[in-house]
Amino acid sequence: QVQLVESGGGLVQAGGSLTLSCVPSGTIPSISTMAWYRDSPGKQRELVAHITNRNITTYADSVKGRFTISRDNARSTMFLRMDSLKSVDTAVYYCKVVATEVAYWGQGTQVTVSS
Repeated sequence: QVQLVESGGGLVQAGGSLTLSCVPSGTIPSISTMAWYRDSPGKQRELVAHITNRNITTYADSVKGRFTISRDNARSTMFLRMDSLKSVDTAVYYCKVVATEVAYWGQGTQVTVSS
């Protein structure tokens, strides 16, 4: 069973930057969409950013202009560049990959933004 491994989370001061990575443990053929979600305390899981296999991107209003999603199709890898971080961005971030109607999830990486 292929797993997704996220990395790049950590503790950062408000206004700082982090880049998250999502790398599969094996080959996932025919990837269509890739996305980042986050779980914040007391809130439902939120779709943060989404990218199609044609590199069409969408973002939650709360992160537009600050976060950038990208993908490396050759390596089935996805990234989330997060700039101008705010305390409200504190959450566990999960990556999701959809391939041939099967969804793969990562285990999550904690991002903590101190004010």
